[in-house]
Parts: sequence; structure tokens; C-alpha cells
Amino acid sequence: MAADSFILQGPWSMAKRPCPSQNPRTHTLNQVENLLDAFLGLSESPSLSLDLSLSLEMLLESLPSDSDQTDVIDRAIKIGSVLLDAAKYSSRKRASRHNSLAWPLPPDLTIKVFSMLDTQSLCYASATCSLFNKCAKDPLCYANLDLTTLLPKINNSVVSTMVQRAGKELRSLKLGVIPGATTSAGSCQPLVYNIRNAIVEVSNFSWNDKRSRQGRESSILTRSCLSPLSRDGGAPGALLRKLNLYNIERMDSASLSGALSACPSLLDLEIVGLHVELRQTLMSVSANCHMIERLFFESSKTGRDDSLKTQTCVELVDNCPHLTSLSLRGFKLHDYKVRVLVKGFRRLKYVDFSTSYSITGSFLRNLGSCNGGNLLEVLILRDCMHLKEMEVARLLTAILAGDFKLLVHLDISNREGLASEGDWYHRCYNSSVMPVKQVLEARPDICLVAEYPSEGSYIESFDTDMNSEMSLPSQLSSHSSDGLIFLSTSESSYNSDHGSGNEDGQDASYVVYEESSDEIDFLSL
Repeated sequence: MAADSFILQGPWSMAKRPCPSQNPRTHTLNQVENLLDAFLGLSESPSLSLDLSLSLEMLLESLPSDSDQTDVIDRAIKIGSVLLDAAKYSSRKRASRHNSLAWPLPPDLTIKVFSMLDTQSLCYASATCSLFNKCAKDPLCYANLDLTTLLPKINNSVVSTMVQRAGKELRSLKLGVIPGATTSAGSCQPLVYNIRNAIVEVSNFSWNDKRSRQGRESSILTRSCLSPLSRDGGAPGALLRKLNLYNIERMDSASLSGALSACPSLLDLEIVGLHVELRQTLMSVSANCHMIERLFFESSKTGRDDSLKTQTCVELVDNCPHLTSLSLRGFKLHDYKVRVLVKGFRRLKYVDFSTSYSITGSFLRNLGSCNGGNLLEVLILRDCMHLKEMEVARLLTAILAGDFKLLVHLDISNREGLASEGDWYHRCYNSSVMPVKQVLEARPDICLVAEYPSEGSYIESFDTDMNSEMSLPSQLSSHSSDGLIFLSTSESSYNSDHGSGNEDGQDASYVVYEESSDEIDFLSL
């Protein structure tokens, strides 16, 4: 509101007309200053409020008409509001000057510190004062965006705003809903597994927690939530290194493929709980992400996605030679396709096919002595329902013979036991043909995890739910001193397919003020 709006106009006004030689605005400002000085000079006695009320009532009674009285009341309200806003603005301005003097770091170092904060903490810092707000607008502060939440609160507009602020400095983007009581809002903390010269992140989400959210809460993000990566000629996605997507229910294969086409420098891709097809996703990775080193993909339809083709596996191997970590969990994978992948990638160190549906283990035959398999350091085949006892025995025998020399972690656990050679309905819980003790004696460097039930529970519960889905396996366990774990479990939550076919198919005193701004959209988290 203009300053001259403070001057009451009408028959009650005592304002004098300015001299012709005096600038009208200067005269008005002088009047306002004098009036404000006199008003603020009033003693802050307990009766001040009452005195003001009585004075206003007397003024209203002196007016001739009801409309004049209403007009004065409206003006009083507006003047009070303008005075309040002016006082808040002056307070923020003084606070910023104070903080500029008290804050020990120069702007460039402040920006560097802010770039280390998680996204939500950065938004809180930007709302603290104008100094921090200005520093927090630098694109470097948004290089690593973590927009994950425990509940669906982030929408496309927030994603677009954050990606736009990052611009070409964007390096990492985490997006979606992360269930689980151990994960804090705005922070995804995966397990980190060290394998010699490589560090591999392992998703720590519980399949049951993830599934329990569906049907009760709807996602705010839509299929176009990743479209900001393609704006400005693809600048935001051009140098993106890490993309993690969790439980975005409305995301489809076409939208994900479009986003991946804007991310040619992607090194790390993690997908959990998206309704996207395995084959089309791998084709997009193969066509656009030739530098990728880690691929973690967990199916949202455990045991039902049988879309992977052999040709897709071959193209992925040929076009993504730098892959060192491959996790395909919950898909219907056949041994000969898996062998193409494991044997084809010449730098592969980490493999996780947990809850994969059709794997029998035959892909492991003669793999430990050839290119691809001989570099494996971690092999996880947990809860693969068709994994056969004899194939695991052959694997352990091969390790005894000197194959898989670099292997340090092997998980062959199965909550329903291993399948027999002839009849997968017959489950094995305490195998006598697997040379477990011999492997532990010969290779004490290996952590062998073998969790089996104490007794069978599969056959009895097989026909209770022909369409039930598998549970995500527990993560890398705490291991005993001898490297071997045998645990009991009686849970049964497998899919009901009967066979294993081979079809293609973040020191001075600072002033803090509140500021309502579009800059703190993320504070709603």
C-alpha cells in the first residue's frame, strides 16, 4: 500500500495542503513520519488499548453518516495491517544485517555447507533469514535431491520446482514413498555393503511394509513427475548420476522410458514398487544409460512379470558394459536368460535375484571359472522358490574345487526349503548332499547364509491362496562367527506357479524470523 494511504481523507481530516514549492510525496512522507512518531510515542500503559478504543468511538460518533463510520473502520483496519507488515519487514531486514555480520562463513562456503544438507533441512534453513534464503537458492544446494517421504505428500509441482532450482547441477534424485518405521522422512538410508574395491547400496525396504500401503493411500505423483528432467533441452537430466524411485503407483513404462532417455550419464538406477514392465525398462536402460554401474529393480507384481526376452538380455550386456551390481528381484526369470546376464557382464561383482520365480540354479553350472562369474563377490538367491537342492550342492562343490575365488557372501536361504531334483513340491530343509561344512573349512572368508524352516509348511499351505504374492527377503543378516546361519521360519507367502519353464517371453547468535514464502513448499513434509 502506498504511504499516502495513511492520510485520512474526508471531513474529519486535519491534513494541510502542501506548499506549491514542496514535493507532494516528500510532504506526505513527512506527515506520515510525524504521525507515526507521535503514535509510537504513546506510553505503553495497560490502558492504551482502552484509550485507543474510546478515541476511535468518539471519532465515529462525530461523523454524520453510517457510511462515513464504516469507511473509517475499514481504513483503521488497513492502516493497522500495513503498519504490522512494515514492522515485520523492518525486523527481517535488521535480522539479515545482523546475521550477515555474525555468520562466520562467506557465501561460497555457506553454499557448500548447504549443499551437504538433505532437501528438507535445506528448505528449513532457507526459511530462517534472508541471508540463508539467498544462499539456499544456489543450484549447487540442490545437486542431490531427496524428495522421499513416509506418506504421499510430494506432488509434481514440488518436483518441478526443485529440479528447476538444481538445473544442470542435478546429480542425484530420490523420489517416492518409502514405507517402514526405521526410515525418517526426507531421508533414504540404504544398507551399504563393501565388497573389496566397490561399495554397493542395498535397499532396506520390507516387501510387506511396501505392500501394506497400497490400497489405503493414493500417490500424489503422476506419470509426468519426471518430465522436468527433459526440460531446457534435457539439461537437468544430462548429468544426473543417481535416480531412485519408490512406490510411485501412477508411473508407467512409457513415462519411465522417457525420463531415462534424458539421463545418459546415469550410473545408479533403483526402482521399487513401480508398475512398469521389466523388458521395456531394461530396453530403455540399454538404449540410453550406457554408463550405468548399478541396477536395482524390484517387481511390484512378484512372480507375474515374465516379459524378459533373451534378446533384451543380450542388448543390455552389449550396451552397458560397466555394470558391476545387478539386482532383479521378484521377477519370473529363467536360468538361461540369467546366465546370459551374469556371464555377459565382465565387471559384475554383486548379484541379487531374491524372490525370483523360475530360477532353479542351473545357470551357475561352470560359471565360477569363466568370465563374468569368476568376479562375483556377492551372490544372493534368497527365497527363489524353484531353487533346487542339487544345483546348490553343485555350486558348493564348485567352490570347493576352486571356482568363485572372489566370492565373500553367499545367501541360499529359502523360507520353504529347497526344491528336490525330481519334484519341486518336495521340499528339502536339512540337506545331506550340500557340502556346507567343507566349504566353511576350505573358504573361511565366505559368509554363507542358509536360513531354512525347521519343518515343512509349504505343502500344507500351498492351496490356501493360489494368487498370493511372495515376501521380500530379509536383508543381509548379522552373521555368526563361523559364517553359517540356520534359522527357522514358518511363514508361507509364495506365488503358486508350479513350474520353471524356459519361455522367452546438512556459533554466533542469530535472529530467526518467520516468513511465508513459496520457497518452503517442502516444509509441508
